[in-house]
Amino acid sequence: MTVPTPPPVRHPLAASGRRVLVSGASRGLGRAVAQAFAANGDRVAVHFGSRREDAEETLASLTGDGHVLVGGDLSDPAGARQVADAAAAGLGGIDVLVNNAAVNIKHPLPETPYEEWAALWQQHVSVNLLATANLSHLAGRRMIEQGTGGRIVNIGSRGAFRGEPDHPAYGATKAAVHALGQSLAVSLAPYGIGVASVAPGFFDTERVAHRLSGAEGAAIRAQSPFGRVAGADEIAAAVLWLASPQAEWSSGAVLDLNGASHLRT
Repeated sequence: MTVPTPPPVRHPLAASGRRVLVSGASRGLGRAVAQAFAANGDRVAVHFGSRREDAEETLASLTGDGHVLVGGDLSDPAGARQVADAAAAGLGGIDVLVNNAAVNIKHPLPETPYEEWAALWQQHVSVNLLATANLSHLAGRRMIEQGTGGRIVNIGSRGAFRGEPDHPAYGATKAAVHALGQSLAVSLAPYGIGVASVAPGFFDTERVAHRLSGAEGAAIRAQSPFGRVAGADEIAAAVLWLASPQAEWSSGAVLDLNGASHLRT
């Protein structure tokens, strides 16, 4: 694919009917994001890595027509290309990319053997950072060629700012995702492509539901002065807005979504 020079004529991004690729959409936040875009009248490519059954449930839950299922290993650059190509073929192009796929495996330094530590860092970097960078390149170049602008929204984390002692590779890679988004926001703006990130705090999904019972759950809810955690639908609503035509001036932003549980200065 060839990058046009000078930048193509920009056209307003439509408010609905867009072609949206959501990575890691088999369940949890990815599912909620896919559902939010579908309810908005957009067509969604639901990506999965290994959870095909869950992804099929996500696909079946979407309102509207024209949604597609795409599988692939994003930790492999060839796999990322396969996913982007399949999404573009199934939808007829890509107008919005939501980089949601991530791993988050506990590995506190004092308790983790070196071999395991090194392997987990490689895994986090490959999925959380490099897959985000590769999909952004593949989707971004398509958006440039289409000439109608676009949006990339990255799912970051509160942990990028406050630290993650039990999940240091997760916190570090999410900080890198925030920085990547800001770099791309500058380089892609001339093509009408906005890039932003969200930095959620703790939010409720099936993966972490067990942690919200008993004393641990009370402590987690107490992190916010609202005395609760977010729902995945609240995070998805912010992603949908950042991908909207009205949000162009938010390009480069990292939006905190943590219920005042961590305040940056």
